[in-house]
Amino acid sequence: MKYTLSLILVSLLVSCTYSPEMIYQWRGENRGGMYPESNLLASWPAGGPSEIWMIDSLGRGYGSPVFVEDLFFITGEIDSLALLHCFNLAGQKQWQVSLGKEWVTSFPGSRSAPTIVGDLIYIGTGMGDLYCLNKADGSKVWSREFRADFEGIYPLHGHSEAAVVHGEKVFWNPGGEAFNVVALDRFTGELIWSHPGLGERSAYNPGQVIELPQRSIYVTFSAYHLLGFDAESGELLWTQEQDNTTPDERKLGIGDTHANSVLYADGFIFYAAGDGNGGVCLSLSEDGTEITESWRNKNFDSFMGGIVKMGNYLYGSSTVTQYFRSVDASSGAHLDSLKIGHGAVIAADNRLYYYNQRGEVKLIHTEEGKLKELSSFKITKGTGHHFSHPVIYRGVLYQRRGHALMAYDIRSPLP
Repeated sequence: MKYTLSLILVSLLVSCTYSPEMIYQWRGENRGGMYPESNLLASWPAGGPSEIWMIDSLGRGYGSPVFVEDLFFITGEIDSLALLHCFNLAGQKQWQVSLGKEWVTSFPGSRSAPTIVGDLIYIGTGMGDLYCLNKADGSKVWSREFRADFEGIYPLHGHSEAAVVHGEKVFWNPGGEAFNVVALDRFTGELIWSHPGLGERSAYNPGQVIELPQRSIYVTFSAYHLLGFDAESGELLWTQEQDNTTPDERKLGIGDTHANSVLYADGFIFYAAGDGNGGVCLSLSEDGTEITESWRNKNFDSFMGGIVKMGNYLYGSSTVTQYFRSVDASSGAHLDSLKIGHGAVIAADNRLYYYNQRGEVKLIHTEEGKLKELSSFKITKGTGHHFSHPVIYRGVLYQRRGHALMAYDIRSPLP
């Protein structure tokens, strides 16, 4: 009896002190684009903050770096091969591994960011293949093939997704009529569940997990619908159609690009789908089984630049126009805008960091939804499109452009 009681006490102690492993992923915690940095520069010199170093050997690609302690991981494509690089914070390469064929037709290059949990890295290619690698050296633990294993269907510009890890599962969206969305054992790659969804191709969407007291919900987009799955069972709980494109108009590349993760806060789901319904707020029932649309703002229509929520305000780029916008999260009402072009936004230290598709990096002050540009500089190094999302880590701003990654010191000087 004494021995049994001791075991019970030990079990209770372990259960009370256990915490899930940290997930390092695209756009930071909860994929919200909010970086926990402080004491950053309130303005930049005319030429921009000081460049610490540049790496110019990544290969073609759009994926942002993901940081884990004193290392970061970033993808690239060289000679049609998908690569994952590991660097230290000084920009020195630690290792590099080839993942097979990469997407080299429309917008050639890598398009995903890795997800790292514990000693394992989860990374996909533009060909839709998913890999689990050892963080120490990039050696392969397992892999799954998009076509052979899941009968996946490619969207027009290749598969683009940042793997979602939740507990023992990793989620992937092959699209198609059989394995539309799958949950795999993240340690072995074995199939846990699959769902045919609505039979549509995938939508370049980096999914999201919403955790509620009663259940966890995996939320993602297919070509013309927002989908919510019970993360444990794979049951499709609800959908919302992207009704801006009629069924007769729908074809490959038309109305099927929904590349922003949803945000969740206080019972509400927020998203911006520039190729869909625009900005939308959905009320989620307490048990997670129902959604109700609260508001819709067709002009809050970020295409692939992400959105951030600071306080009761949402910020994101427009797609139809050249404006960067802010809206009230409660009502969806437009509050302010800056005509600074399409781009990608993140936030840190109560300011916004915006990288537009002209290559300009802008520092923006916000106050109750009002916007004021503080500083700006232009990215001239690197190649190709200015699509990659910025990242801030330990007081350094990282910006990718094609084969190059630049690191800029944005820390305030010590007093």
